[in-house]
Amino acid sequence: MTAADFQAVLPEFVVAALAMLGLLVGVYTGKDKTAPAILRTTAAVFAVVALWIGFSGEGTRIAFGGMFIDDAFSRFSKVVILLSGAAVLLMSENYMARRDLLRFEYPILVALATVGMMMMVSAGDLIALYMGLELQSLALYVIASLRRDSLKSTEAGLKYFILGALSSGLLLYGASLTYGYAGTTLFSGIILAVGDEPSIGLIFGLVFIAAGLAFKVSAAPFHMWTPDVYEGAPTPITAFFATAPKMAAMALLARVVHDAFGGIVSDWQQILAFLSVLSMFLGGVAAIGQSNIKRLMAYSSIAHMGYALMGLSAGTVMGVQAMLVYMAIYVTMNVGTFAFILSIERDGRPVTDISALNQFSRRDPTRALAMLVLLFSLAGVPPLVGFFAKYSVLLAAVDANLAWLAVAGVIASVINAFYYLRIVYYMYFGEEVEPVDAKAHPVLWGFLVVSAAAMVLGVVNLFGVEGFAATAAAALVD
Repeated sequence: MTAADFQAVLPEFVVAALAMLGLLVGVYTGKDKTAPAILRTTAAVFAVVALWIGFSGEGTRIAFGGMFIDDAFSRFSKVVILLSGAAVLLMSENYMARRDLLRFEYPILVALATVGMMMMVSAGDLIALYMGLELQSLALYVIASLRRDSLKSTEAGLKYFILGALSSGLLLYGASLTYGYAGTTLFSGIILAVGDEPSIGLIFGLVFIAAGLAFKVSAAPFHMWTPDVYEGAPTPITAFFATAPKMAAMALLARVVHDAFGGIVSDWQQILAFLSVLSMFLGGVAAIGQSNIKRLMAYSSIAHMGYALMGLSAGTVMGVQAMLVYMAIYVTMNVGTFAFILSIERDGRPVTDISALNQFSRRDPTRALAMLVLLFSLAGVPPLVGFFAKYSVLLAAVDANLAWLAVAGVIASVINAFYYLRIVYYMYFGEEVEPVDAKAHPVLWGFLVVSAAAMVLGVVNLFGVEGFAATAAAALVD
């Protein structure tokens, strides 16, 4: 490893070193007594590294013979991943501590998963891709079942592990086919081997790789793990599942299709468009019947991944830009939404039934208004920022002559709006039931209000996200 290689992976090295140091501190200083300090330190380091990547990175650096790529696209994705990870950690401290779940391993596993995600979005090789993906997945399998005395949490971890192993098998089979026909695992070599007329073996390799990655973004029909894992895992961990890993997996999918298979856009465009339509409609229709808000958010995430895939299906710079903007806004909305879900309690116990929100606006009008803004934004109601996220992917689809996909997106958006508006109805017009606690922890209250305010104030210029996404997309699709 040269000095230039080390410099390229320095942010990943810092986060990995933090995880190793946290492990040593936890073991030698009384284990869970140091968990709050490790958690806060991890969140702070995440924020600092995100700022470091965002402000100091420039140009494109290729390290380890092409296996690692540090460019504007990877830097944009890493900033979103790190900031969302820091936000979820801070939101989770009070919840986990009061339920005796704040073990020192928790922030360390989140840090290791984050290193894997950072590796994923910078992968320039099938082996590097798999290393990052498995590092992320192995850490997430454990934290999904962190609540050891809960049958649902154990079930969530087991289901995620078994189906994750299946997706890894599909991905490895696709990678082996691709290597067999291309003669290399480097994306730069694969794109040359694919050319304009790929062999049937490379097409099959692409299909299996796309299927394996579709598991990771929970796109239908590879979504079956999502509702059970979202419901069974502790709520802060569900919030983590709904934010950073989604951004990482979507960025990795974009990296693979453009860097390795960029010469055959028409072939993978059909696959992504099919996944997009299926995800939007299945997520929307299945969410309508949900009474548990965590399961509802699971199906909501499936639908939202469909919209992100719509942008990626365009196969253009505009499409990648729209996908990045969509994911950044989606992550911000989810941070606020889960801050609200974490704050819903009755006599100190978490409440996840939607009917418990009946007449919530009377007890806490500020939180109800903030949640209303977030739900309207998730539904894509203008003039909130969520509307511009959907508008950008629809525009990218139309620009790429996929008008039928955009029409399907508009129809699915109407369906998806129903279950968001149902929650608003409960909060403002439902029949009053046993009330939930009126007070929220200051950290949760802060994230909820800031996220909702961003959905309103961001309509001016999206806080510059659009410009950064344009630079990132141009770096990927050159």
